[in-house]
Amino acid sequence: MSESAINYLLTRKSVKFVQNPGPSDDELAKIMQTAMCAPDHGRLRPWRFKIIRGDAINKLLEISLSALSEAGTPYSPEKEAATRRWLGNVPVLIAVACYIDHSNTKIPEHERMLATGAAVSNILNSAHMLGYSAYWSTGLGTYLEDVSDSLGFDTLEHQFMGFVSIGTPIKDLPAPQRPKYTDYVTEWTGV
Repeated sequence: MSESAINYLLTRKSVKFVQNPGPSDDELAKIMQTAMCAPDHGRLRPWRFKIIRGDAINKLLEISLSALSEAGTPYSPEKEAATRRWLGNVPVLIAVACYIDHSNTKIPEHERMLATGAAVSNILNSAHMLGYSAYWSTGLGTYLEDVSDSLGFDTLEHQFMGFVSIGTPIKDLPAPQRPKYTDYVTEWTGV
């Protein structure tokens, strides 16, 4: 395995504040194709994505703000302003959902959600490898039916899992301090 590929994984970080340029259509196609390589028990391919760009991002924001207000959990004026500033610069937003095929009882729902999460990890990593930054957010009313439905993810058939933003970082951020893996790993010896 190439040492540089490992270094890409070791240097990836979530960056919320991005701007243009975003990935080209060819680069976005490569990024999305990496999602198809995620581990997936039963080859169900449960991940579903909607690419959102341009004015559609603003339309989604208005739908989300309205849904949050109707649910009795409106954003404060400060949080709304911050969210508008964030999304005002995002070139590509990807909505993420897991398709729950109720006719398949062999593979549990949590395994499908894990597969979808693995697909998103591939998106985050491949965006980084192409020189972009990405951020997975469960804000914007992710857990509200109106938002999911407006994106075409019927809540009877899908578990909506948030949004991934991709673009060029607005400012260079230092590498995050990572914990040592040894703090989270032990070896089981069978004893």
